[in-house]
Amino acid sequence: MSRIVLRDLTKQFGELAVVDPLSLDIEAGQFVSIIGPSGCGKTTLVRVIAGLEPATGGEVEVDGAAPIEARTHKRVAMVPQHPGLLPWRTVRANARLLLDVNRSTNPVDAVAPETLLDEVGLGAFLDVFPHELSGGMQQRVALVRALALHAPLLVMDEPFAALDEITRAEMRVMLNRLVEGKGVTVLFVTHSITEAVALSDRVLVSSPRPTRLVADIAIDLDRPRSADVEDDPRFVELCAEVRHALHRGMNA
Repeated sequence: MSRIVLRDLTKQFGELAVVDPLSLDIEAGQFVSIIGPSGCGKTTLVRVIAGLEPATGGEVEVDGAAPIEARTHKRVAMVPQHPGLLPWRTVRANARLLLDVNRSTNPVDAVAPETLLDEVGLGAFLDVFPHELSGGMQQRVALVRALALHAPLLVMDEPFAALDEITRAEMRVMLNRLVEGKGVTVLFVTHSITEAVALSDRVLVSSPRPTRLVADIAIDLDRPRSADVEDDPRFVELCAEVRHALHRGMNA
């Protein structure tokens, strides 16, 4: 499990401030969503945490180490908005991609991709190519590619944004099933209030750029969660709380 600690983190691109001094503590095993207006810096923030962008100032720790060190040792896995599958590799080979890169650093408890592909309903598609899959199926392969590392930190940057609402709802249920009780810390960027509340233990609400947190909302819904959670009156209340926090942040 990964604990994330930020101390006065800042990020700038030239003169453009993207992340204001930000301090944050995410406990190991939590599912935390970040929601905010488009262009506010959410993606930049999680890329810094994942070791893909250097911070301008402050400190970032993933399990007490620098993000780049955690990433080098395959303790961080990322699912981007677009699946990024290699068209010349089969579903099985795409799911194995991160394990095939620098095999000497593979975790000893890495999960067989074939097992995960079967769990997400792709067991019959192991030897087909990405162009033969729907968008939702491609995103499942991208998720399996990340989960196969058995990394303690899973960073997801709007992974379901391009999917239709029916597929998106199915992916929410599937993701909860795959990570609940596994000790994985998940950092999830989204523009969807429903998605954030359905998946998370905490929802962090960001202001417009530069990113600063205007609310940190605990999601006290029981786990495990099914699709029926969205019918719970408490779910509706929490969605309203997140929506109001977003509006306050926009008008601050």
